[in-house]
This record gives sequence, structure tokens and C-alpha cells, in this order.
Amino acid sequence: MKKSVLVGIGATVIIVLGIVLAIPYLQPKTETITQTPTTTSKNIVLNGAGATFPYPLISTWTVQYNKIYPNIMVNYQSIGSGGGIRQHTNKTVDFAASDAPLNEDQRKAAPNTLHIPITIGCVVVAYNLPNVPKGLKLTGELVAEIFLGNIKKWNDPLIANLNPEIQLPDKEIIVVHRSDGSGTTFVFTSYLSIVSSEWNSKVGKGTAVQWPTGLGAAGNEGVAGVIRGTPYTIGYVELAYALQTKMSYAYLKNKDGNFVEPSLESTAAAVEALSPILPKGDESWEKVSLLNAPGKDSYPIASFSYILVYKELSVLPKMDKEKAIELVKFLYWAIHDGQNYAPNLQYVPLPKSVVNLNEETIKSITFNGEKVWDLA
Repeated sequence: MKKSVLVGIGATVIIVLGIVLAIPYLQPKTETITQTPTTTSKNIVLNGAGATFPYPLISTWTVQYNKIYPNIMVNYQSIGSGGGIRQHTNKTVDFAASDAPLNEDQRKAAPNTLHIPITIGCVVVAYNLPNVPKGLKLTGELVAEIFLGNIKKWNDPLIANLNPEIQLPDKEIIVVHRSDGSGTTFVFTSYLSIVSSEWNSKVGKGTAVQWPTGLGAAGNEGVAGVIRGTPYTIGYVELAYALQTKMSYAYLKNKDGNFVEPSLESTAAAVEALSPILPKGDESWEKVSLLNAPGKDSYPIASFSYILVYKELSVLPKMDKEKAIELVKFLYWAIHDGQNYAPNLQYVPLPKSVVNLNEETIKSITFNGEKVWDLA
């Protein structure tokens, strides 16, 4: 084989918007890898589900991959990381996506799961303050206090002192959070647990937590929709959703004491030091974190997004040899040619070191004990 290779009102609108906004950027900007011809003439559907965090990128992949291989359709349902992990564990999908790596209990429930980082993104603290553009300065500690319900007004002195140039309103802060199991929530609450001992002891981290205050909405799409439609709200969404829907977002104080705008560059800065020490694909990724990374330019809420797939594909009841080959080919394409679509959708392409690690992981996938890479 040659080397190549939402829920609630407004969700559908956001999905369509994401795809429409992606259209001008669908031509890769870097040299593509020679494509491996499809090995089957029959129509094959690869079913996946999970994280909303990488949805705009995966959605673009599904369109572009089908253009290359018209008989291969990738069907991805954006249902949240928690839902993706459940479907992966129940073996009802061919692959899942999650922004949270599996913990030990989840690994035991879905043994021989591989983690394949597919992109890098960041979580932004988005808000709706009339006449206040992006750039409100916040610290992680202040964000935790807001989401704990301890800071209730936008003109609270702790916020005002960081932003003397902004006339903040004497209005109640309306917190918006995810209502579904979410990798974005895992990333956000993990960050708050690092920067706030009170958050860590009272709420903690997870794909779903007991929120002390606020309104719940399903998916990045749902949270973005509530914030955009409701003045004086604050919440958290993935950078791509904030940019595509023109939301205002905060500049956060990083570990080195600098207020940093979330961007591709500041997210990439958080990844650079970590890449050489990542675990293998079949090992535990539970302790892998890009959060609160050192570096003057590092944005503090950065994260990998993962594809979860079984190392032995025959455990899936609807998997056969031909489908296994096409799944492996798609995954290989995603970590190579697929990365060309990342920057214009506000995701950081995988560094070469991570691509090399992923190649080893994908080539280890088997079907009935034989390596799929060698079967094609």
C-alpha cells in the first residue's frame, strides 16, 4: 500500500454555516501526498460520532474525501465527546472522536482502544457584552470565580481593575455551559481545576460536571447560539465556533503572566514542548495535557482532539475486511492530506512528530489478527 492516505434550535444553522464558511478554503495549500487508489468498487460507509470540538474540520474531511473516493462515505455525527465514547464502547460506530482521552475506567470498558490525535484546538472564553469587542482581559482565577457564581456582576472590581479602558455594565453575568457530555467541558474544567483550588475541590474536571450556576446548552453550537442571542452572557466554545460566528472572546493571562489572544500561533506555542514526550497510541493518554503551558506566547487552554478506534477491528459487529481497509486509509489521509484544511478552519495542524507517532499507531491496526496496512 503506498503512503497517502446540533442539538437544539440553531444547531442545523451552525452546521450549515460551518460548511459554507469552509468552502473557500477547501483547496490544500501544501503539497499533497500521492493518493492510494481505492481497493474496492462497492459503496462503503464509515460511521463515526463524538466531539463537536473538531466538527468543522471533520465535516470538511468528509466532503473532500468523498470527492477523491466517491464510493467511500464518511458519516460523522457531532454528538459530544461523552456520546462518542459511549458509542465507541458499545461498538456501534467504526470510530469515535473525543477531546478528552479515555480514563482508566473507560479504557477497561473499551480495551485495546487506540488514541490518534487528529488536530489541536483551543477553548475560548466567549461573551456577549454590548459595545465591548474581543479582548476583555481575564485571568483563569477570575474565570473560575465567575463560573462558581462568586462574581455576579460584569462591573465587579476584580474584572474592572484588569480592564480600566472598558466601561463595564452594572449587569448580572449569565453563565452558559454545556449540558451534554463534552470534551470541550473536560478541557475547560481541567484548566479551571489547575488554576483554582476552590474549583478543583468543589467541582473538579470531567466531560460532565455539577455546574454551580448558569444555563446549559448542547454542543459547541448550542452554547455559541445562546451566547450570541443573549446579552451579558459568558461561556466557553472552541475557537473555530467563536471565529465563524464572530463572537467576542477574552484574552487570558498565561503561566508566564502575559494576556494572550487565542489563535493558531498561540495554540501551537503550547504544543511545541510536549510533542517529543507523548505516549504511544495504545498506551494511556489520560495524563496528556497542553493546559497552562509555559512560554510567553502560549495560550493556556489548548488541547488535542482524538480519534478513538479499536486496535483489532474485528471486535466491531459490522466490520469486515474491506471496510477495515477503507477505515485505515481514511485515518492515514486525515493525518496527512487532511491537515492541509486545518489552518483556515482555525485548527493547528499536527506537528511532524505527532504525525510520525500516528503513522505507527495506524499501521498497528489489525483485522482478525492481520495488520490492515499489509492487507490493502
